[in-house]
Amino acid sequence: MELILANVKRKRHYDSSGRQAQARRTQQAILDAAERQLLQGGYATTTIAAIAAEAGVSVETIYKAFGGKPGLVRAIYERGLTGREAISAFERSDAMREHEADPRTIMRNWGALTSEVSSVVSPIVRLVRAAAASDPDMAALLHASNDIREERARHHARFLKQRGYLRDGVTLAQATDILWTCTSDELYELLVLQRGWSLARLARFLGDFMITALLPQDQ
Repeated sequence: MELILANVKRKRHYDSSGRQAQARRTQQAILDAAERQLLQGGYATTTIAAIAAEAGVSVETIYKAFGGKPGLVRAIYERGLTGREAISAFERSDAMREHEADPRTIMRNWGALTSEVSSVVSPIVRLVRAAAASDPDMAALLHASNDIREERARHHARFLKQRGYLRDGVTLAQATDILWTCTSDELYELLVLQRGWSLARLARFLGDFMITALLPQDQ
């Protein structure tokens, strides 16, 4: 009898990892469908119902997970900032700069990472920019994306100043502006989309530009 009671009282262990993995797959399917439809049809004409149909989920599921189209666009943008690898570009950038002593190598690596992320994020940023003129949610997201880039640029500019890498006369504010400009979608659009540069050429240009603009000539 005691053994029976012990078995009754013993709590069953519940493993939620499978459900969590399925939830992540569902969210990625929603974002994939949303990105395709938004980039093809534009922000104004794309509907949550159409996204739900392609992703194989209910409209309520999308609203619950993302809160509507503005939340979807923000999630797609944030996913794009990761770049093309499992570890986010932000993490890779910070890890690289901590272990690399040559500032020229650091900036060439920053150029490569910027080129990689821009190739993923640029289409959605152009979508946001086009919609921002008439949609306050997209205007707010555009402002927030610029703030994110400025924050990252200042983060790296402080690092360069603390390491003593900046050329004499280059202030923290100037270094921030230069790095911020290098990550702009407008620069990617001009050189890659309009002039036909490859991502490798863009990466080399960005690295060379940062070296010339920020480092002493003898670095």
